[in-house]
Amino acid sequence: MTTRLRRVNSGILLAAVCSFGLAGCNTASNLATPNVTNAPAAGFASIEPGSEEEFIINVGRRIYFDKGSATISSEAKMTIDNQAVWLKQNKKWLVKVQGHADDPGSEAAQKTLSAKRAAAVQSALVQRGVDPKRMWTKGYGVERPVTDCDEVTCQSQNRRVVVNLRDEFDASAPQRN
Repeated sequence: MTTRLRRVNSGILLAAVCSFGLAGCNTASNLATPNVTNAPAAGFASIEPGSEEEFIINVGRRIYFDKGSATISSEAKMTIDNQAVWLKQNKKWLVKVQGHADDPGSEAAQKTLSAKRAAAVQSALVQRGVDPKRMWTKGYGVERPVTDCDEVTCQSQNRRVVVNLRDEFDASAPQRN
């Protein structure tokens, strides 16, 4: 019994010494290692406020839709809310709202659906206070897929609207006065 008690006590003592030793080592190494957890990611250290990079990285420019639908989901509404706040703060940007589709149906049906998706997002931005004179829409249908694949999850990436920032109106914009 005493041999067994000595082994248990020795084990406890060894565990305590190891724990203290490891904790001490951890503390020493933490002092020597800088805290980089919240440091900016490489390549993104100098994102300028109000820049296109800030919009893409911090706000998000893509809104996804269900198959065959131009109805904005509750998740997409959160993205649109963030876009509207940012766009109202950064009035120098024009906005091209580009609709895309990858749904069953003819090419003409896809163009129509993609245009409806773009119009829905533009309307949502206007409802949130973004000046409609700064925006225009274009429906691309299936012309510009993000990915070309057969899997349902892969195809869903093509059912989207992309809110792109522009310095000037392009040829697809209606004539502005």
